[in-house]
Amino acid sequence: MTVLLAGLCTVDVVQRVAELPAPGEKVQSLSVDVAAGGPATNAAATVAALGGRARLLTVLGSHPLADLARADLSSCGVDFIDIAPSFVDSPALSAVAVRDRDGERTVVSRNAAVSPPVVGAPWETDDVSAVLVDGHHPDLALGTARWARSRKIPVVLDAGSWKPVLDELLPLVDIAACSAHFRAPGPDLLDRGVPVVITTAGPAPVRWRTASAAGEVPVPSVEARDTLGAGDVWHGALAYGVGKFELPDLIRYANEVAAERVRYAGPRTWVRKMGVR
Repeated sequence: MTVLLAGLCTVDVVQRVAELPAPGEKVQSLSVDVAAGGPATNAAATVAALGGRARLLTVLGSHPLADLARADLSSCGVDFIDIAPSFVDSPALSAVAVRDRDGERTVVSRNAAVSPPVVGAPWETDDVSAVLVDGHHPDLALGTARWARSRKIPVVLDAGSWKPVLDELLPLVDIAACSAHFRAPGPDLLDRGVPVVITTAGPAPVRWRTASAAGEVPVPSVEARDTLGAGDVWHGALAYGVGKFELPDLIRYANEVAAERVRYAGPRTWVRKMGVR
């Protein structure tokens, strides 16, 4: 079965440093990695690393920098569809500094400043077990979620921050997996019709709610080497686990995978350590 993911793909330049620089300070990096990033993209790489089939719908285009992302996605075993092959603007970029001693990071991003129109139905895919959307490309997210809903395929939302498209998207969502900083204006997500609402908070227990129950699942205690993309990895593991686990075991599974990711320095080292790719 395939996990279909729709959303942002960035080009991440990740530099590992002894200490995060203060304003106006220059520091020498310990290492440099360039990899594809973004919520849906890192989740797709996670699905592939876990042995699943991952298909990513995203915006890359024909800018030379996009080839870096394509090469990384291919090396991770991710099948991807570029919905705007003639798009020539620079892809979304992230400059990342990761502190070597504890994996803490700072990120400066230019996310999806432009979202080209979706032509056709790129989400048409057989044998899909779950869909994940991150909302960064609104038309792509809505089209994919509507298609999934029409076929009764579970839809997972990576809700890192509020986006205007969520007013239309939330009624199509089965699981809203939110960051601790996520705030929705107006009604609560359960009142908006989302059956399951999950909130992550780094190393703190993950909380979950439904209309009739609530609980929390502890996060494994590990020595963190790199926290970059850990939340995206968590979302990818959650989407991969849909249909394989029920709550709260589904959350426990995602917690364990994300804990494994932070044990390794570098955006793709943990994928190689999995031994799948």
